[in-house]
Amino acid sequence: MNDCLSSWPISRALLMEILADRITDCFVTRLVWERLGYQPTDQSNSVWVAGKNTPVDWQQAFPQAPEVIANRQASVYLTRSIQKENKQLLKQKLNFPGYRIGELYPRRTRRATAVNWLLAWLVTRGEELPERGPLPHLYEPSVDPLKGHPGDPVIH
Repeated sequence: MNDCLSSWPISRALLMEILADRITDCFVTRLVWERLGYQPTDQSNSVWVAGKNTPVDWQQAFPQAPEVIANRQASVYLTRSIQKENKQLLKQKLNFPGYRIGELYPRRTRRATAVNWLLAWLVTRGEELPERGPLPHLYEPSVDPLKGHPGDPVIH
């Protein structure tokens, strides 16, 4: 199964696997892109651009879909786009305690930001978070948390 299908359903199980670093950054990034209205430019799905449903501020800041985990600026923008009342959804919805000091790497914290953003996206639409759903290929947690999984972009 392709790791980067469009309109992949979000579930608690999927989000927990993202936090456990068992899913590629590529897949996580595309979950965000599709919900921001970015669209692939061709069949290869290698380049995504703002679509008619992409919020105007995202279109202006990032006409081409940004790597929300690899790119610090895009991750900061994603963090700022989460409404204040939704900033604690990782704890409230997933009981996620956060990472311990030795586990704090930019890649992991940006993945947590992406999960929180996805939760906020569900909440603002009044959608429930199902317990289970389809999962992409699961990897062992990355040995080097700075590098991620095969095919993941380099962290900036």
